[in-house]
Amino acid sequence: MALNLQNTNLQISAGQIRQFPGDPIPQIAFSGRSNVGKSSLINLLLNRKSLARVSSAPGKTITINFYNIDKKLFLVDLPGYGFAKRAPQDKAQWSALTDGYFTKNPCLDRLALVVQLIDSRIGPTEDDRMMLRYITATGLPCVIVATKADKLNATERRACQSQLSEHPDIPADTPIIFTSTLKGEGKQELWRCISDFSGVRL
Repeated sequence: MALNLQNTNLQISAGQIRQFPGDPIPQIAFSGRSNVGKSSLINLLLNRKSLARVSSAPGKTITINFYNIDKKLFLVDLPGYGFAKRAPQDKAQWSALTDGYFTKNPCLDRLALVVQLIDSRIGPTEDDRMMLRYITATGLPCVIVATKADKLNATERRACQSQLSEHPDIPADTPIIFTSTLKGEGKQELWRCISDFSGVRL
């Protein structure tokens, strides 16, 4: 039976590793720097306007949000990284929580895909590159989502596509999807990718 997106809820905002849910369903993790558009993308995928809250203060909230879709799939919103004004103790908390998700997650075997968001206007930052190398080291499948694609003209889009497809920290066979939350671009393509890796029917 296909997913019922109407039956979606924020199951928990986990600020500690012990709060990670143990439900035996696939997880799709969304990673990216602060203000790259993770919450907006999740809202687009779920046909919601504000289920995933878009922070007015980038980098302020350090929790991992688990969105339970029809009791068949988790979309997992990891805390944003790379916020320059974040205090050292907050950076340490982010590092411990995010590393814990990838190493101490009770359902690590259910983590089907990492969706790595990169701002298409900027390209991979040094923080993005560090995260990409980390994901590659885990051996987890990854898809690159180039956000805010509506801000690019045709020439800029081609340049971004080339930069990402040839980037040394992105494996050659990694899917690259351009998205725009304003225009809905990339939504169906990303859902197909999620379905393919998780085995959950749309």
